[in-house]
Amino acid sequence: MNSSILTRVLWVRGLRAFGDGYVSLLLPIYLIDLDMNALQVGVIATATLIGSGLLTLLAGLQAYRFAYRTLLLTATILMATTGFGFAVITNFWPLLLIAFIGTLNPSSGDVSVFLPLEHAMLSRFVEDRRRTAIFARYSLVGALVAAVGALAAGLPDVMSPILHWDTKTALQAMFVLYGLIGLLAAGIYATLPKEGGDMHADSRHKPGPLKKSKRNVYRLAVLFSLDAFGGGFVVQSMLALWLFQKFQLSTVVTGTVFFWAGLFSALSYLAAVRIADRFGLVNTMVFTHLPANLLLILIPFMPSLSWAVALLLARSLLSQMDVPTRSSYVMAIVPPEERAAAASITTVPRSLASAAGPFLAGYLLSISSFGWPLVIAGGLKIIYDVLLLRMFRTVRPPEEE
Repeated sequence: MNSSILTRVLWVRGLRAFGDGYVSLLLPIYLIDLDMNALQVGVIATATLIGSGLLTLLAGLQAYRFAYRTLLLTATILMATTGFGFAVITNFWPLLLIAFIGTLNPSSGDVSVFLPLEHAMLSRFVEDRRRTAIFARYSLVGALVAAVGALAAGLPDVMSPILHWDTKTALQAMFVLYGLIGLLAAGIYATLPKEGGDMHADSRHKPGPLKKSKRNVYRLAVLFSLDAFGGGFVVQSMLALWLFQKFQLSTVVTGTVFFWAGLFSALSYLAAVRIADRFGLVNTMVFTHLPANLLLILIPFMPSLSWAVALLLARSLLSQMDVPTRSSYVMAIVPPEERAAAASITTVPRSLASAAGPFLAGYLLSISSFGWPLVIAGGLKIIYDVLLLRMFRTVRPPEEE
């Protein structure tokens, strides 16, 4: 593995995760401060996911035409523009447009255009036996720094009295910071050597369309879409909104809850590698995901905040083990030259399918404070787990044969 390229990818992954960590929590607070309701919050969150999905599809289909460095630099500039746009514009319709064309992420996970590009680039330089470990490290960095980002969601409450800012100004400053993070990420990717960021460097593995792996990739895309549709009901912004409504939490307390949830998710990435080595990628995805989804269904029925948070944290220990294993599995069962297309085709439907969730969750939360979005999400995800096991338990990656 080219350690220099890995280091730069991980630095950018960490920077983006920090921004996503606090933006996903502050987004509903900021929009409500702008006199928007829960449904409008859900609509904007939905727009971010639809836009990310379409942008990722475009990048995946055109990846073979450009150096990955060029595509990644374009994405970082778009990230900067998104942050600055949210900082200076306060009306619903312009913000909806920026959300659609930008890179804002209402989720605790990575659903942006960066994901398939970085995955394909990493896969080019890693051996099969180390692939899952590298993806676990990628996910670990994202989860740990996103947890710190969640803590940073409390900064507006700290800055306001010190700098004599009102809440709106303090929140806008956090979006400016998001834009600056995008510029810093651009600076890092600008240092990539062309041959390091360009998959064309190896003519044997020149990116191309799906051929041999088309059937498996399309089936995975459908299954991942079902999982993502369920996950859209509980993206971090909407889960935070439910906590605000149900328990009237402050941003500091909410940030602390999601900090520990992110930390527990990070620990699960470390365990995922060992479990996958012993039991296989598909088994790891399914048998850690199932109990996590049962816990998700139970959370709204808890009698107090303490019990709800306890189950939320317990779920965090299990729910993300499928992230590095899923990424590794997709890269494993397709030829190297088809990885960019496979990463895009399995990522894009996830973004598009998850897009409806925040809108529906926002509607449900606008009429009831009960956590119906959590119950629906858990049920859909359980169906996904069962179907994944049934359809792919015999499709093994090279290292498991």
